[in-house]
Amino acid sequence: MSLEELNTLPRDQAEARFRDCCAADPWVKGMVDNRPYVSSEAMMEQCHRLWPTLTESHWLQAFEAHPQIGDVDSLRRKYASTKALASGEQAGARGADENVLRRLKQGNDAYLEKFGFIFIVCATGKSADEMLALLEARLPNGRGMELKIAAREQAKITELRLEKLA
Repeated sequence: MSLEELNTLPRDQAEARFRDCCAADPWVKGMVDNRPYVSSEAMMEQCHRLWPTLTESHWLQAFEAHPQIGDVDSLRRKYASTKALASGEQAGARGADENVLRRLKQGNDAYLEKFGFIFIVCATGKSADEMLALLEARLPNGRGMELKIAAREQAKITELRLEKLA
């Protein structure tokens, strides 16, 4: 989709496109209301202006739109291509073995129970082993610190999605 097309979408369709990037209602509204964008850079600037306006409840709303890394079968499918990445963007990455997948599931369950929201990380370019290491490193955090880290990760995810959007 071009930026021009995004700028001229009916409001409900534009909301849906922006919600695919970040599901926090005030962020979506702020992105839609600021159209038309003269450039992708201007759209990203608006995105950055909106981050400080979001509250904990808005971040939690954004997190809820992400699927939780759940059962071992879905983890296996998610990381099935990791082995092939060794010669590409993640040189040297190993395939996700059963132990890593089980530990990811256990860690995600523990994370959700402890913090009340799912583990959020910008997973682009990360192997299952890297995701597990990040998850295990963040589990000892307090809720306030973890909310801030998850919000920064959500911001990275949103920015990548915005770049792909237009």
